[in-house]
Amino acid sequence: MNLQQASVRRGERPTTFEMKVEYTDAPPAPPEATAGDKMACPQCGHLLPKNAERCDRCDWARAAASETPGLGHIYKGHIFAGFLWMAGAIPVGIFVLLAAFASAGWGLGLFFFYLGAVMLHAYSVNDRVAPRKEDEGEEY
Repeated sequence: MNLQQASVRRGERPTTFEMKVEYTDAPPAPPEATAGDKMACPQCGHLLPKNAERCDRCDWARAAASETPGLGHIYKGHIFAGFLWMAGAIPVGIFVLLAAFASAGWGLGLFFFYLGAVMLHAYSVNDRVAPRKEDEGEEY
């Protein structure tokens, strides 16, 4: 006979140690979705719920493309130019560090000019990656 049965048998109120208490302010967790309730993101392939309107992982890819020189070019289909911009970031970074030491830290701002130039070029260059047939949009 366990402690809880012994205290109930004698008519005593069980103590907190003996009671099984479930208390939480958190709402109950939704049930896990099965494979039939999910769809793959058309851009990155991440599994999403069927009723999702947008992917939560694609935003991270866009953020990485905007902060890493050359990824925007690779995304638009200019692979060689993207790798050149990435390779150019190394000597620019070294120059920026030297300028930062020489100017008490103000030289770190030079790297943002480099990032701005890469972003403007990636924005203005034409896309080489054509959209798929099903992504052409709706006809009215």
